[in-house]
Amino acid sequence: MADRILNPKPEDENEKEADKSLRPKMFSDLIGREREKQILRVMIDAAKSRNESLDHVIFHGPPGLGKTSIAFVIANEMGKSIHVTSGPAIERAGDLASIITNLQDGDILFIDEIHRLSKVVEEVLYPAMEDFAIDIILGKGPSAKSVRIDLPHFTIIGATTKIGMVSAPLRDRFGSLMRLDFYNTDELKQMVLQKAKILKVEIDETHAKLIAERSRGTARIAIRLLKRVRDFTNYRYNNKVTKEDLEDAMKLLQIDNLGLDENDRKILQVIITNFEGGPVGLGTIAASLSEEEDTIADVYEPYLIQIGFLQRTPKGRVATKKAYEYLGLDYTADSLDQSSLL
Repeated sequence: MADRILNPKPEDENEKEADKSLRPKMFSDLIGREREKQILRVMIDAAKSRNESLDHVIFHGPPGLGKTSIAFVIANEMGKSIHVTSGPAIERAGDLASIITNLQDGDILFIDEIHRLSKVVEEVLYPAMEDFAIDIILGKGPSAKSVRIDLPHFTIIGATTKIGMVSAPLRDRFGSLMRLDFYNTDELKQMVLQKAKILKVEIDETHAKLIAERSRGTARIAIRLLKRVRDFTNYRYNNKVTKEDLEDAMKLLQIDNLGLDENDRKILQVIITNFEGGPVGLGTIAASLSEEEDTIADVYEPYLIQIGFLQRTPKGRVATKKAYEYLGLDYTADSLDQSSLL
């Protein structure tokens, strides 16, 4: 999955670094997210007027929708430093203590994949978030004693793709929980045009829209496709993205006008041709494709469900009539076991 162009997760650290230059700096640079921006502006202005740190915030939703970018925008709007870490990186309570004791008043600590924090680390985080203090145990055995260390008033911004895996005690300590949904085509078109200027790619609105339509509602995928189209433009020494550049790039990447690639089509074909349209279990699909169950559930399925090609039922996955039509296969009422949808 690491080399899949439509994977909404970052490919590697190099891609993360490259994307930093494309991140919006302020709310005025952030396309879409009008409701979230309005709420955050009120929170930020109120915190500034009281000369306090911003309340803790957690962003959740599918990968590639800009959770990290918004965290950096918040830091810039607050005029404070941001420190970045992730749940898996904080293995021990001491790791967290060393991070938060080095923060300054008003600083922001961004924790990606916050649902992967260990229980031990969470226990240390609770008083840090509520009372801005941590308790450290010095010594061992009967001579051990607890020492409370006061902390500067800071803000934690968490990001997760699995809000249900964040424990209730931790989730309740955030002042605001915001779900980020997929972008619409117009928002992605504006984003492609914006990033194209930064990347020094000349592209008109028509071709920007064609990229947006293939981006599966995800900002990271839109940027990645723009870069691949740019490669074709540079390869041909063109000054501007042409229809030929775009079509050839999408053909080579095997991405159609719905944003589906060969992997998506294989899933639909397996369900329809091997298992008569379903219902079929996730494990069976994964075994048929030699793929991990989590990869299918987290990366492939959400978009297929979003566009109405796939349904999750108590008995398993079911291909819809739209999926049959997309693959050019005959569909009959018997193809779908209606009782499985109950």
